[in-house]
Amino acid sequence: MSSWKRVEREIAKRLNGRRVPVSGRAGQPDIAHPLLAIEVKHRRRLPQWLTRAVEQAEEAARPGQLAVAVLHEAGERYGRSLAVIRLADLEQRLGPLFHGAETTTPPA
Repeated sequence: MSSWKRVEREIAKRLNGRRVPVSGRAGQPDIAHPLLAIEVKHRRRLPQWLTRAVEQAEEAARPGQLAVAVLHEAGERYGRSLAVIRLADLEQRLGPLFHGAETTTPPA
C-alpha cells in the first residue's frame, strides 16, 4: 500500500471518518466526514518555517490554550489566512464531536 494511502486511512480512523478512494472521489475530500472536509497532504518533510511557527505557538501557549500558527499571504483578506494546529490538539478539543458523529457516505 502506498504511504499516502496509509496516512489517509490513519487520519480517517483517528477522526472517525472514512477514506474516499481516488477512483470514487470526483470532487470529494480525501476523507468523508459529517463535520469536516478533510484533505490530507503527505510529504517526506514539511517546511521548517511551518513546523517552527507551530512550535513557537506551542512554546508561548499557557495551560489550557490552543497553540495555533496563522499563515497570512500578502494581499489576501485576513479571513483567507490558514490556521495550523496539531492533529492531536484538534482531536483533544473536538474529540467528542468526532467520535459521536456518524460517517457519511459520499454520493456516487
